[in-house]
Amino acid sequence: MNVPCREHLTERQTLQPVEQLRERFERAGVTDAHHMISYCGSGVTACHNLLVAEHAGLGTGRLFPGSWSQYSHTDRPVETSPQG
Repeated sequence: MNVPCREHLTERQTLQPVEQLRERFERAGVTDAHHMISYCGSGVTACHNLLVAEHAGLGTGRLFPGSWSQYSHTDRPVETSPQG
């Protein structure tokens, strides 16, 4: 599931209130970050999601540091979901 990190911020570039952050993750199916593996294109913005999930009280998730840059150079399957 995609949880864009830039949407964690207000127009003033501060974090949204914790309740809103938690709700965003919960809509994506994350109620316990222990089960979350975060990745992005290169591994940098994925860390933002991990920090925000922990800040929102969802616990500590995990990072796939190779992210899409590494995974896309394999023959492993790619799963996508419809926009919802």
